Amino acid sequence: MRIEPWVVLSFCSIIFFTGLFGLIVRRNILVILMCIELMLNAVNLTFVTFSNLLHDMTGQMAVFFIITVAAAESAVGLGLVIAMFRTLRSVDTDSIQLLRE
Repeated sequence: MRIEPWVVLSFCSIIFFTGLFGLIVRRNILVILMCIELMLNAVNLTFVTFSNLLHDMTGQMAVFFIITVAAAESAVGLGLVIAMFRTLRSVDTDSIQLLRE
């Protein structure tokens, strides 16, 4: 059974725009980080789909590097969120006023 590429790409676009909507609407930093990961995974699935469609391994190699960067981004982001929670006792973006004078 073969899944058509337009079905996978439609699914990827739904996942991506769900993550984008969550990124714009939500105020919790942990939810924002999860939405960014959701968007990156949608892009990864798109790369794999086009790689399979074109019979080329370049897209799958790009996915490997994106997953590596996403893991590093998650580790650094979670460390910053923990440090912010210890200082401010909140992970809400409205409570961040460290860069304002």
